[in-house]
Order: sequence, then structure tokens, then C-alpha cells
Amino acid sequence: VQLQASGGGSVQAGESLRLSCSSSGGIFGITTIGWWRQAPGKQRELVAVISSGSSGSTTNYTSSVKGRFSISRDFAKNTVYLQMNGLKPEDTAVYYCSALDSDGVGNYFALGSWGPGTQVTVSS
Repeated sequence: VQLQASGGGSVQAGESLRLSCSSSGGIFGITTIGWWRQAPGKQRELVAVISSGSSGSTTNYTSSVKGRFSISRDFAKNTVYLQMNGLKPEDTAVYYCSALDSDGVGNYFALGSWGPGTQVTVSS
């Protein structure tokens, strides 16, 4: 499955953006979805995860975005969002979303192929 990220743009430091993640085939059956980012010359990193089950959803964030980014899921709209507040120049990257698998001890792996991503540029 390929998930598509959208909503990127160019903003000033301190501003906000909301990214959206969806698929033409829908995402209803995908339990865990993550947002990744890749800055120029750096490896792709997982920044936010949402896992949805019968008892609700759980979220996890990489330390650099905790308190600033928020991942959420709208089942009615078949969309996962990444609300990014207090953006910093170091948040500049191409952002991707993907379905995730887990090894059960906190490691996540992307499933499916990567979409083109959406560019986020934060200027100081």
C-alpha cells in the first residue's frame, strides 16, 4: 500500500502546518501509521506514530518533536494528520507517511512503497 502525504509548504519559524496522509484505497484497515521525514543529506527518520485499536489510539513521538507535533486520525475522513506547531528551521525536510509494522519492542518498519512526500521548509 502507498500512502500519500500532502499539506507541506514554506513557513517562518514559529508558525504551524498540518499535513495529511491518505490513500486512494483508504486507510481504514491499517492499524499503525507513521510520519517520517528526510532532510537533505540525512537518513529518513520516524517522527510520529499512531496505533489504533478497539480501545482507542496510542501515539509516540521522537524526542525532537515532542510537545510541538501531534498525530491524529480521522476515521470518517480516512485520513491521518500531523499537526506541526512551533516549527523550527531544523524541521525542514520532505515528510512522508507510511503504514508500519512493529517488532513488539519499540522498533517500527515501513510497509509498502514510498509516495513522493511533501516538502516542509521553515525559514528563520
